Amino acid sequence: MPPGLTDDGARAARHIRRRHPRRRHPRLGIVLLSPHTETRHSVELVTSGRFGYLLEDRAFDVEDFLDASHRVAAGGSALDPEILSRPLTKRPRDDPLSRLTTREREVLALMAEGRTKVGTSRRLRLTDRTVETRIGSILAKLGLADSDEDHRRVLAVLLYLDHRS
Repeated sequence: MPPGLTDDGARAARHIRRRHPRRRHPRLGIVLLSPHTETRHSVELVTSGRFGYLLEDRAFDVEDFLDASHRVAAGGSALDPEILSRPLTKRPRDDPLSRLTTREREVLALMAEGRTKVGTSRRLRLTDRTVETRIGSILAKLGLADSDEDHRRVLAVLLYLDHRS
């Protein structure tokens, strides 16, 4: 997207989101297609809900594109797995994610992609109950206690995005 051919699309999405807040336009969803992996604005956008960020190559896979579009239209988020595989920031020495098992990291990665419990259980071939148990374990190991003011699953995903290598 001109003029800079870098993070212009993400900046435009951020501008749209700020100019049209959810309270005024609760159904406004944004699916950003980009040839670049840009994470600076993406974390803020994905936490606001109804946001998808796919690399342009992913849009050629009609199933992936439609899946992401449906999740955003339903109020969720969708991030390209390639974006999730890249570090956002330097990993701190005391990484809370190191406490997670491999399977718990897989569940957390699918949560970060915007998958539901059912979607995660299908993808990993686990029961819904097992996925829920893993999520509970993830939240406990990351020290995310029950709160009326915070959404623990979103906080876990943000932690994942900020601390992955």
